[in-house]
Amino acid sequence: MKKDRFLYQQSRYYGQATPANINFNAKLQEFSHQINYISALQTSGKISVTSAYLQIQELWEQLEKIKKKSDFPQQ
Repeated sequence: MKKDRFLYQQSRYYGQATPANINFNAKLQEFSHQINYISALQTSGKISVTSAYLQIQELWEQLEKIKKKSDFPQQ
């Protein structure tokens, strides 16, 4: 198994297979992996709570921008 496949595992997409949905799903999984790393770093004391919060907030804003660029119906 390659290192990247081990570290950055992606689950299968089960929704409607449109390019926008598949792309957003990939970005959502990437977001999840990054949140896990940030949480682990904060829990182990490598970064502060404030730093972790700011990084997560920035990632969330990026994810919201990606969602707005996609052709999803507004709820």
